[in-house]
Amino acid sequence: QVQLVESGGGLVQPGGSLRLSCAASGFTLDYYAIGWFRQAPGKEREGVTCISTSDGSTYYADSVKGRFTISRDNAKHTVYLQMNSLKPDDTAVYYCAIATGYCSSVYGFEVNDMDKWGKGTLVTVSS
Repeated sequence: QVQLVESGGGLVQPGGSLRLSCAASGFTLDYYAIGWFRQAPGKEREGVTCISTSDGSTYYADSVKGRFTISRDNAKHTVYLQMNSLKPDDTAVYYCAIATGYCSSVYGFEVNDMDKWGKGTLVTVSS
């Protein structure tokens, strides 16, 4: 069964850090680009970052550039999202997703580009 399972969310104070993980099972992660998306209450789901499989190309939304880092460990079938200098505006449910397309460093992915989603993990940034 193809599955993506996110973990690592929680409550953190502004300025703090969290590392999210996305564990893949039932398929070979190497063949897919990976994206992290988030959805805040009352807002649409938005792309945060993605990483391609072929050349390691990455994309970051302007709102997270310099603070978030995506990485992948194909041997462990896991993708990570390191989030530093967190702000209250980063509060959202974070989802990982896979795509057969290419993660452009300029455009990233749209929600409709993705083939499979995890169920999400909640990140709350609050004092």
